[in-house]
Amino acid sequence: MRNSARKHTQNTATKSRLKTLERNFLETVKAGKKEEATKALRDAVSGFDKAAKEGVIHTGTVNRKKSRLSTRLAALK
Repeated sequence: MRNSARKHTQNTATKSRLKTLERNFLETVKAGKKEEATKALRDAVSGFDKAAKEGVIHTGTVNRKKSRLSTRLAALK
């Protein structure tokens, strides 16, 4: 029981961090700041990959999100 509670807490924190990274990226894209958006995308992709490696979210979900975010960045150029 304690093990699952600990993993639940870690997974929740990781998912919250991913949402924050994604939100930061979308805000910079909306503001039209290309260089900052590129850095934010790099941070978000790194976070998504780490979450997939840890098994917090599925690899397919990560790939889909990375694809959609990079499409947003490409549309900004």
